[in-house]
Amino acid sequence: KQSSAQITTIYSPEDLINRRVIAVVNFPPKQIADFMSEVLVLGVDVPGKGVTLLGIAEDATPGCRVY
Repeated sequence: KQSSAQITTIYSPEDLINRRVIAVVNFPPKQIADFMSEVLVLGVDVPGKGVTLLGIAEDATPGCRVY
């Protein structure tokens, strides 16, 4: 799936390969300008740095629910 997440200030595309992130995947796709976003990647805005992605524990199972 593709996301329009605004994370390019801190992360390069190479930084994101195989990175485990927290995301909402059951939203309907949303058109953002000329891009179709299919997933909401979660992060926090760090003043002076940009958006930092939320991560998960090493022993968490991919695909598990977030509470």
